[in-house]
Amino acid sequence: MACQGTKHGIKRFPIFWILLLLPLVSAQTYHWGPCPTPSVQPNFSLQQYLGTWYEIAKLPASFERGKCIQADYSLRGDGTIRVLNSQFYKGKVRTVEGTAVVQDPKKTAKLGVSFSYFTPYSPYWVLSTDYVSGAVVYSCTDVLRIFHVDYAWILGRSRFLPAEEVEYARQLLAKENIDTFKMSVTDQTGCD
Repeated sequence: MACQGTKHGIKRFPIFWILLLLPLVSAQTYHWGPCPTPSVQPNFSLQQYLGTWYEIAKLPASFERGKCIQADYSLRGDGTIRVLNSQFYKGKVRTVEGTAVVQDPKKTAKLGVSFSYFTPYSPYWVLSTDYVSGAVVYSCTDVLRIFHVDYAWILGRSRFLPAEEVEYARQLLAKENIDTFKMSVTDQTGCD
């Protein structure tokens, strides 16, 4: 009898955890199955990518609720990348500093980023960039290969991109099987 109860407990265990995690990802974009593996920028140049990028549009992210969202990337002496994200939220400029690393020298467009010493690096994949105008970035968190949480950003070197560049970025994401239905435009007005 005890073994049979344990057997049922094991079967229910993953479902229990999934149900527990669902409220945490309710402000995110999640889908059943494992993360997709989109193509990334060939011959990615980290040096050219460094600098300031402004968020033009994104899939929902619970950690980004403000306006005037931007990210500044700079190289540290130890070879890691300093990531300084900022947003205007509830009447204040809020910043968070993190670290990005190139996880595989053969795939330099596949970075990992972390904003805490206690969390592992999350994917930060540059799918496309011209370095001077725009970039498309994707991240995905896989939960037991049962479902995944998508993050995607359309970035610009200025606070606004021409509509055709935004549309190109959306089409690129769609071509890579990344659902952009919940993508929203970031408010970049009145930022300075």
